[in-house]
Amino acid sequence: MNFYVYNTLTRKKEKLIPLREGEISMYTCGPTVYNFAHIGNLRTYIFEDVLKKSLEYEGSRVKHVMNITDVGHLQSDADEGEDKMSLGAKRENKSPYEIARFYEKAFFEDCNKLNIKKPTHTCRATEHIEDMINLIQNLQNKGFTYEVNGNVYYEIDKFKNYNKLANLSISELEAGNRVEVDENKKNPLDFVLWFTNSKFKNHIMQWNSPWGVGFPGWHIECSAMAIKYLGERADIHCGGVDHIPVHHTNEIAQSEAFLGHKWINYWIHGEFLVLDNGKMSKSMGNFLTLNRLIEEGFDPLDYRYFCLQSKYRKQLVFSFENLEEARVSYKRLKERIYSINEKVKNEENINEISIKHYKDKFKKEISDDLNIANAFTVLYEVLKDNSLKEAEKIYLVNDFDKVLSLNLLDFREEKSRNSEKPEETFITKLITEREDARKSKNWAKADEIRNKLLEMKVELIDTKDGAKWKMKE
Repeated sequence: MNFYVYNTLTRKKEKLIPLREGEISMYTCGPTVYNFAHIGNLRTYIFEDVLKKSLEYEGSRVKHVMNITDVGHLQSDADEGEDKMSLGAKRENKSPYEIARFYEKAFFEDCNKLNIKKPTHTCRATEHIEDMINLIQNLQNKGFTYEVNGNVYYEIDKFKNYNKLANLSISELEAGNRVEVDENKKNPLDFVLWFTNSKFKNHIMQWNSPWGVGFPGWHIECSAMAIKYLGERADIHCGGVDHIPVHHTNEIAQSEAFLGHKWINYWIHGEFLVLDNGKMSKSMGNFLTLNRLIEEGFDPLDYRYFCLQSKYRKQLVFSFENLEEARVSYKRLKERIYSINEKVKNEENINEISIKHYKDKFKKEISDDLNIANAFTVLYEVLKDNSLKEAEKIYLVNDFDKVLSLNLLDFREEKSRNSEKPEETFITKLITEREDARKSKNWAKADEIRNKLLEMKVELIDTKDGAKWKMKE
């Protein structure tokens, strides 16, 4: 297996050597289901989807586990802020359980629209409380915890190299985390494994435990479920870069203290998607959802294509202008593939030798720490290679799309455009130009085009899905 990934733990690109030949075990941090996922969250899930499909393309079986955080945890990774599930429940006048199921369903609907493959196991935190309690009891028996006022804390000073993932000094971690003062903690970076007494009174989501009625801390969830479904050692753990200094650092500390050995071999993190005016944040209320992009006239796969144009380890700046550029580029790619597909002859045979060269090139690029930009270069080389038969090009497009997942051979839109009469094509072109003018707030041009259409006896009806038209009688 010649697959290379950037390992946050070692700060270098490494050859991925699986624990079990032919199989990759992979854990990814899932959503906290108290609100819609924003497009920054979804960028991380797209990157993880590409990683999984690249490993499968290379020939590995991937056992993928993802948690659903449906237990209230705080807005900050540290033990501070407001309870997310309670916030959602108050906002919508529903129970935390109703909130959790509604937004869990919405999350997977978004994933489906983006062609993100479901994990092998999806595990809800509320269904694994006993596993968390057992893990905490084990840590307690080994001397890694202390109890104050009914709360169980993990003592980071008992764990050697607590800061190895973040690669920051303890003082830097404290400064970076802006940890709220908790007089119960021996060290400001100690974290809660179980809350019996928190600042949230009458907390709805509570369970019996050896320490009293309460609820688990966030970090313990992932450790308990990852170990349950993937075993005591796993190949890959993924998430966003924001998880490095607190959540993933705490996961390592409690998991390796529990197991007594190294837990995860490769930690892989995706960078932020940022707005052109700053970072997206649900707590600040300045976040965009996939449905908002759809309302603005974009297809979900326009957004997937947009994300695939950038390295997962680089920050990606989002604006509607940038997304529009991606939409146009994606549309042109589909049209080019459609024109090739129309020329395919039924009797054309596939020459395995002809296509192997490109399959190997594509595999080499995606196996180089997900170099998807170069993988697209290989795709374009295929499309313009005159030595390939049209059928061979289409075969390769279909093959590459197992990873890209852009529905490159779904030609319903292209066929619809081609079935238009010449005058209908011209009308469609004018409507598209008007939509572009409206998006750029060029109202004068938009009105000019509308008037031109009226002269042609074309009546426009603006809807949330874009402009529709009909001929006036």
